[in-house]
Amino acid sequence: MSPTLSRRQLLGWIGATAAAASVPAFAARKPLVEVWKSESCGCCGAWVEHLEANGFQVKVHNVRGPAEYREKLGMPDEFGSCHTAQVQGYVLEGHVPAREIHRLLAERPAAIGLAVPGMPIGSPGMEVGDRRDAYDVVLVGRDRKGRVYQHYTAITGTRT
Repeated sequence: MSPTLSRRQLLGWIGATAAAASVPAFAARKPLVEVWKSESCGCCGAWVEHLEANGFQVKVHNVRGPAEYREKLGMPDEFGSCHTAQVQGYVLEGHVPAREIHRLLAERPAAIGLAVPGMPIGSPGMEVGDRRDAYDVVLVGRDRKGRVYQHYTAITGTRT
């Protein structure tokens, strides 16, 4: 008697094999975000957790002066916040929502990167109860000028 697989068993085996093979591929597709922040900054740590929960790998560098890295990476000071990051050649400054980072990586505009200047309440990592202030995610072009990439409204924090 020769060992044979039924069609159902064969399809099950193929599906299980494909699923197992795709797990490492999915993990490898997670974009790496490198973050420079102060070790004692709780809101920066919360932003890192937001990124990890939204499909990013994160490598954190606790440094004395995160602003030094903003300058090294070419983000103008006027867009400054409490931490600086880099992902696939783009600079991220401040509490940029993961949704806009994914959008940036999909659209690949000619730009330095994204910034959320200051530390607006309700941005990722800056949650304070139900309070949500309006804020803009700014796309900083290679000309070092910013334009609104996405506006978040007050209270709801939804995309408009």
